[in-house]
Parts: sequence; structure tokens; C-alpha cells
Amino acid sequence: MTGQLLPASHYEEELAQLEHSYAAACSADIDALKLAIASAAESSMIGVGSGGSFTAASLLCSMHEGYTGRVSRPSTPLEIICRPALASASPVFLVSAEGKNPDIVEALERARRFSSRTVHVLTNRQDSPLMEHVGALPGVKPYVFELAKKDGYLATNSLLLDAVLVARVYGELNRFRQPMPREFETLRVGDQTVNDWLKAAQPFISETVHRGALTVVYSPLLKAIATDLESKLSEGALLHTQLADLRSYAHGRHLWLADRPQDCTILALVEPTLGGLWDGMCSKFPSGIPTLAMPLAGAEPVHLIAGLVAQMHIVASVGRELGKDPGRPDVPTYGREIHYADLRDVIPLPQPAGPAEEQSKYDVLGAHWPSPRGLGMMRRAATAFADSIKAQRFRAVVFDYDGTLCSSQSKDSPPPLNVVDHLVRLVRAGIIVGIASGRGGSIQTCLKEVVPQDVLPKIRLGLYNGGWISPANESPVSSQETSEFLSHVSRIVVRLKSLGVPILTHRTTHPYQVSVRFHEGLATDAMWFVIADALRQAGLDLSTIVRSKHSVDILAKGVSKSVLIADIIQKDKVDPYEVLTMGDQGAWPGNDAALLEHRFSLSVDMPSRRLDRGWKLAPVEKRDIDATLWYLEHMKEEQGGVFRMDFTCTRGRDAGA
Repeated sequence: MTGQLLPASHYEEELAQLEHSYAAACSADIDALKLAIASAAESSMIGVGSGGSFTAASLLCSMHEGYTGRVSRPSTPLEIICRPALASASPVFLVSAEGKNPDIVEALERARRFSSRTVHVLTNRQDSPLMEHVGALPGVKPYVFELAKKDGYLATNSLLLDAVLVARVYGELNRFRQPMPREFETLRVGDQTVNDWLKAAQPFISETVHRGALTVVYSPLLKAIATDLESKLSEGALLHTQLADLRSYAHGRHLWLADRPQDCTILALVEPTLGGLWDGMCSKFPSGIPTLAMPLAGAEPVHLIAGLVAQMHIVASVGRELGKDPGRPDVPTYGREIHYADLRDVIPLPQPAGPAEEQSKYDVLGAHWPSPRGLGMMRRAATAFADSIKAQRFRAVVFDYDGTLCSSQSKDSPPPLNVVDHLVRLVRAGIIVGIASGRGGSIQTCLKEVVPQDVLPKIRLGLYNGGWISPANESPVSSQETSEFLSHVSRIVVRLKSLGVPILTHRTTHPYQVSVRFHEGLATDAMWFVIADALRQAGLDLSTIVRSKHSVDILAKGVSKSVLIADIIQKDKVDPYEVLTMGDQGAWPGNDAALLEHRFSLSVDMPSRRLDRGWKLAPVEKRDIDATLWYLEHMKEEQGGVFRMDFTCTRGRDAGA
């Protein structure tokens, strides 16, 4: 039976649905995804995926590089699994159509636990193992775009859906320099429709199938298209395929044309900037070598989408020539077994170069590689601190809120129930519990949702970075007192926003602080310098400017989270050494620097720069809420309303000790 006599394959039936997936992507609400990608404009990006999702991740990174100039990296899940610390350096976007791939689930777990950054997940299934993990992990933001019909073996409609979503995001953020056309049929390869180009390409495809091998040379701007073509041809066991950009091919790969011409056909993915280079190359090839160009009109999102659609149809034509259905191959049992391997069991967590607590101190001190580590002074300081905190008895504990008791985010939310259970345990054991936060009365609203009524009045709050002290059941009262310093700061912030500084909101709370929040996901470490420099130019004091992961706060004189510690010491007659403090941003200008200046203090993320306090003793893979829970599980209460840190005990779950 010849390929032409075969009925439509499952894969071809999927391709017939591409128009509907394209329309769905063009009409989808992408505001949340657009905000996430815009917030990464000042950063490099890591896109993570397998198979067709790797293509979507590659497309994401390619567009990010093109529009922002930030070098970005598409990665397989295994790369993140083996080096999860990569997630701490750049925003991570994980892409998975169905969310069933065990690799992407494990990559999510490790990326989140080894980084304090938000991890983004783009998926096409709300009900999936991946989304179950998303719901259980803090600091993960999902973007779910449901796919009407499930793909077969190779990604088709899910890939087009995600690719068009990403293309729309960058196109719209770029103010529609080259908008996505509303009609699927208007996609073009050169000056032809996709179907017309494919008809003209059929003799080349037939000859390629006869020879059994294809070399794809490409413009670097079109690499995502080449990547997906190789993936589909290889995963479907259709053709032996090799990839090279146009210049890499010139560095020796052309010897195949001389030594094995009968095995060679060459497909070139080109756009106008490299069209002349390709024409010059192919004119020098030996006669008899089949070549075909896929000339795209550019490397804008619309052109990349046209190229993806065209190469999907190339795969269909190859399958038809071979009498194979790329969408429904006969997958052997061993293939399924190796695909669904339990990676957590077979790939151990990366081991740190030295003790985690020492490495975090070196990092915050800027002693990165190749600076020497493992110094005796640091080791002695770590041992001395750990010994002293284990020997001490505490009557009070003061926590930061965002990033410590709950996920660091711009919206208000209560702590998770497992954290609340520990707080209730401590309060009912007679231990004084305080919470210091840059937030205001929204904390009471959040705590009332989850904390029992008998416990709520016994939790002491230091709101507005310690400006207002009260029990958790008493809301702060608006003050009539104003601060000219804060008013001046507000005027400066308004002016910065008018100049295009990416400020989302700012709130002045007299007489305590001005809080400035930036667009979602934008790192505040760089924005702190923008605010600080503007205040410096105005001759204002910079010592009161602090930052969290979601805001920069400018505090009035005398406002500090340490005020809550002083209040507990004075009102409850507690010795200063009987207070333990905990926060995530312990190095100035972090907004927990004042908390972690306390003699007995623990970090859940960034430690203090002092060697005698503010250490992160939690395991390296535990950050933020996970680290807080690890500490809480090691707090052992004793008679008389005191507790100690017992690092040999475990409460509830494996503490990783």
C-alpha cells in the first residue's frame, strides 16, 4: 500500500484541529501571563519542558532574548533536577501540556525548594499531577489554558496553543509591531500559504524519505522551529535528523555531502537577514543534493507560528510516505517504563559544596566562587552559633510575615494551616508569639480566617514595620499625625512613576511608612537602588529604606521591626536573650535586617551578614515557609512557657535533618 492510499492518520486529524486551537489561543485572556512575562523583562529566563513543551519553552526563551536582550535558556526538566540552583538565578517558566510527565513534576519540586523566586507554570490541564503539586507548594503561579482535545503521541494542538499564547504576549507587550492575524489561513511561508508551500515541497519530502536522513540548517532566530522538527521526526522514529545553524554547518558538517551524498537532503529555515547566506551556500553544493528552503518573512511571533505549523505538516507528509501514524506509534512496554521512572528515587538531591549554613553566609557576603570557602573562621562561627542557640531557652518568638509565615506575594493571604497549627501550639503552651510585618490591618483579617478566637488576642503584632503594636484581634487606628518626610517621599515616588519606573502602587501610612510595590515578579533588589538614588538626590536619609521580595518601604525615624521585640521585653518582662526572631530578608537593606540583628535569630532565606547571629540553619533545599516549618518542627516546648531548639527531633513530617 502506498502512502497516498492511506486514510487520514490520527496525527493528520489532529492537524485538522489546529485552526480551532489557533482561534482559542487568539481569544484567550492572557493578562496574567503577560504580567508574569513583563515582570521578567529585566532578567534572563529559563524555560523548561520536554518534547513539544520543550519547543514552547524554546520559543519563550527565543522571544525573550529578542525583545529584552536578556540571554535566556531553554532547559529539559533533567537539567533543573540535576542543578536546581539554576532556578535561584533567573525566573523559571515550566511548560507542560498535560502535567503528567514525572520529569516536570520533579523539576517543579526542586526548582521551588532551591529558590526563593516565584516559579511559573504554563499548562493545558487543570486536573493533573503537576497542578496537584502546584497547589501544595508556596510561591508557584499557574497559568492554565485548557485544551479542547487531547493530543496524541506528538504535541500538535497543545504546542500551537501555548506557542500562540506566548507569541501574543510578546507581540502585545511590544505594542503590536507585528500582530498575530485573526485568521489561521493567513499564515504564510514566504509569499505562499502553508498548504501551497507544502504542495511544492512534496517532491523534496518524498526524496528525503527515500534517503532516510535530513539535515536541517537554520537561522538562529528560527531555532525553535528546527528543534521541534527534529523532536517530532526523532521521537516518531521517522527520519534520522541532524541540526546545525547555517554557520555551524560550514564548520565541517558539509563533509557528508562529499562522503555520503546518497544519504543527504537539506532543509533550510531562513528569514531575510540570512537568505543571502543560504543562497550562497547551496549554490556551492554538489549537484544532485536535494535542498528546500522554508523562507519565512521574518522572526516576529507571527512568522515563528507559521514555521511551526509548516513543519508539523512536513512530519505528517513524512509519516504518510512511510505509512506510519506519528500520532499513534506502537510504544513498547520498556518505553513506558523508562518514561515513568520515579526520578526522586533514582536521582539524589545535589549535595552542597560545604555545610549549607556556611554557604549561605558566604553568599550574602558576596564571597562567591572563586573566592575561598571552607575557612576556619566561618566554621567556628557556625558551630558557636548553633551550639549557643541549642543551649538557650526561649520565652518568646517573633516572626516576619511575608516569606516566613506565608508565601511572599503582593496579595494578602493567611499562613497555611500547618504553620497555624504550630503557632497555636506555641501560644497554648504559654509562649509569647509576635509577628512583625510591613503590612497593615490586612494581617488581622487574614489571621482571623485561620487562628482560633482564644489564640488571636495572644499574638502580638508589629504592623507597618513595627510602627503600630497591638494584639492580633485589634485593628490599627488611623493616625491624625503626619510626617513631612513621608510626604516628601510620596512626591518623589509619584514623579518616578510618571517617568516610567515600573511602580504598581504606593501607599503612604502616616506617620509610619511609604510602601512602594512594583509590577508582579519584578525583583526589588534593583528597584531599591532606583528609589534610594532618587531620595539621595533629594538629600533625604537613606538608612530607613528597606526592601522585601515584593515592596520597597521607606520608614519614618524610629520605625523598625525591632520595636516589637522591645515591646515584648518591656511589657512581658522577658530577658532579651529569651526572644528568638525569624525572617527571610536578614541582610540590610532587607526588611528583616532589624529582626535578625537580634542576638538569637534565624533566617529562612537570606541570612544576616553578622557571624554571631542571623544564620540559616535549615537544610539548603528548604526556604521561606518550608524553612519556617523545619524550625517550628524543631521547637520543643517545656514547662513554664519556654521552648528550646532541638535539632534532633522531628514533628509531623521528615524535617530533613
